Amino acid sequence: QVQLVESGGGSVQAGGSLRLSCAVSGATNYCMGWFRQAPGKPREGVASIDTDGVTSYPPSVVGRFTISLDNAKKTLYLQMASLKPEDTAMYYCAAGRDMVCRWYNIKSDADYWGKGTQVTISS
Repeated sequence: QVQLVESGGGSVQAGGSLRLSCAVSGATNYCMGWFRQAPGKPREGVASIDTDGVTSYPPSVVGRFTISLDNAKKTLYLQMASLKPEDTAMYYCAAGRDMVCRWYNIKSDADYWGKGTQVTISS
């Protein structure tokens, strides 16, 4: 059974950094990623990493967010820098199989996701 547990969210000022973590169990050889959702807005994929370590990001976060997977620790990370108020959202870790592993699919094609961790950026 796949379980994903996010942590690391918080409140920071614009320009600051945060690192989100996701403890992964039961998901071997899955596409992994992060999506976010702000109140009243649709889900938005922010990063993905496939089984070969290939990553993808939307233009809104490229150069600011970095996804990585530590297989030994079974932990997925999202390093976020130069944060902006528009990055404020609940962030979810997600995993999926039999999908095209790209940032734009992770929000809709993932099979599993966690309960989320809140990120709030103040101006």
